[in-house]
Amino acid sequence: MNLSLCDIVPPLRWTPPGQVEPIANDPRLPDAWWQALPLDRACALIGTPQVAARLADLAIANWGHIPLGDVLPLLRFVDPAESLRTPGDRETVQRLFSEVLDRLMASETGRLPETPARPDRPLPELIDELFADLDERQLAIARDRVYAEHRVTLDELAQRFSVTRERIRQIERDLRDHVDEALTRPEAAPLVAHLNWLRGRLGAAVPADDLAAAVPWHRTELRTLGVPAWRFVRTLLAGYEQVDGWLVAGGADELREKTRQLFTDGPVKLDDAVALVARLGIREDVAERWLASVPNLRILDGHVVPWPRSAGDKAEAVLAVAGEPLTPEEIQRRIGEDYSLVGIRNQLASDERFLRVDRDRYGLRRWGGEEYAGVPEMPEMGAREADRPAAEQPAAPAGPEVPGRYGMAGAAGRGYPGAPGYETAQPGWIRVDQPDPYQTRKDVALSVRCFRSRDGRWWHRIDVTADHLRGASFPLPPGFAAHLGLAPGGGVTTSTPSGDVPITWTDRPTVGSIRTILQEYNAMEGDHVFLTVSDAGELLTRFLPAASPQLPPLARALHLIGYTAPVASEAEGLRLIGARLGLPEGTMKEEILAVLRERGDTDILSFLDPTAA
Repeated sequence: MNLSLCDIVPPLRWTPPGQVEPIANDPRLPDAWWQALPLDRACALIGTPQVAARLADLAIANWGHIPLGDVLPLLRFVDPAESLRTPGDRETVQRLFSEVLDRLMASETGRLPETPARPDRPLPELIDELFADLDERQLAIARDRVYAEHRVTLDELAQRFSVTRERIRQIERDLRDHVDEALTRPEAAPLVAHLNWLRGRLGAAVPADDLAAAVPWHRTELRTLGVPAWRFVRTLLAGYEQVDGWLVAGGADELREKTRQLFTDGPVKLDDAVALVARLGIREDVAERWLASVPNLRILDGHVVPWPRSAGDKAEAVLAVAGEPLTPEEIQRRIGEDYSLVGIRNQLASDERFLRVDRDRYGLRRWGGEEYAGVPEMPEMGAREADRPAAEQPAAPAGPEVPGRYGMAGAAGRGYPGAPGYETAQPGWIRVDQPDPYQTRKDVALSVRCFRSRDGRWWHRIDVTADHLRGASFPLPPGFAAHLGLAPGGGVTTSTPSGDVPITWTDRPTVGSIRTILQEYNAMEGDHVFLTVSDAGELLTRFLPAASPQLPPLARALHLIGYTAPVASEAEGLRLIGARLGLPEGTMKEEILAVLRERGDTDILSFLDPTAA
């Protein structure tokens, strides 16, 4: 016998050797015996049951997604019913493979009896022969519906031939049965063999165009149907579905999910990723294209990374691949999608996964390191490095050390001894001034249009007006300003991607112009912007377009607290509103309405209870 195991098991041709060797190797057989050693010799050396056992182990480990008949096509002749099952119970799979190998070894010719096809007959001729005796109506249904690129509807064909839709359906069904029956005849054996070879060549997933290019004759136009031969072949590949330009064995969704599961732990180098998906039966030469086609995965700088929908998840993936801190601009560029720089900055500043390491760079918190805390905390940072008490530091080192490490201009550090919030304790030393927090009549939880997010951060809602769009300053509730750490006579300059925005407190807390921020959002009158200030001094903003007047009152109320998802009931909506007001779980509706009234949120109140407003 001149056949090797590789000749009768097509998946061995496209499975990487590294996935075959650990399972198939045997000290009694030479290396790569499944390719180089005649099968009868291998069975003589270690026994047919042992060869079948190794083949069963390979099927279960590497080809669990494809039918046993595609692993060992000869099984289709020995046990057609069992050939349709996928590998499962090892004992059963080994038994089935042993039966095939026993019959193969018993055959004098080394193969199962079959009528040899005439080698001088091209396969397109064999296909044309299947349709040679069809009448005009049958040929039209085959050409324009069964094997057409753009299928004609049943109604169109019924009108063309003056019959019912059901009659066209019956003719189509009879046509398919005719082809299936013809493929069981001995003269169709070369075509059946080609289909078996093709399944091994395609693997678990392949670009649909590869079918037309698999062999030259696939592009040959069939004389009887006037369509390329590959379209006929495509209908015979049972178990394959065409989805988004791919031919996929079994379910496309299932194979995509299996692929995504390989990368849940983070970035994988592309070469390693190709080897991983090859274990799913995807050929290495198309593996990169498959990875690029799977939703929620992305090839990024030579790595395959999970790519969920949120900007935060994408920023985390970008940083994980980079392996070093990046600026928001660099992260936005590498994400390469329609995310505003304002949104990226807000995400980095408010998400616990990220750590600000200097003035304008962020890393991943899991990398460790010291967090940049903004200008007001720089002397304390310098103190920790100098191993001195935080409240009192030498003035001279503060300037040169802090700017160099945290990306500040030198003048910023040198200006500390005379800056607000610091005082000179003795010559050459400065002390951090730590006054008591300013107490307001209403704290942030009772301040109008102030809402707490799930991470505990408080935000204030701005209802956009023409004045905001023109660049006018606007007031903040004193309780919210005090929550941010401000007090009368003080102020802070917050940073944004489009420039600094001051918040001052003279007669009342006031925010400077946010016109450029509104322009980035394309905001209009009636829209909403929620804002807060990060610990590092950044002005964080979230934009929300005005609600549709057609929304139900409860949805309008939720919109005003920044919640836009649907809710199942009024009770759920009230629970969400109570949480955003800082109230404990289980607060009753009457108390929620009373708090809204005390805060001055009459707009929300009017949607929940028109009589209460």
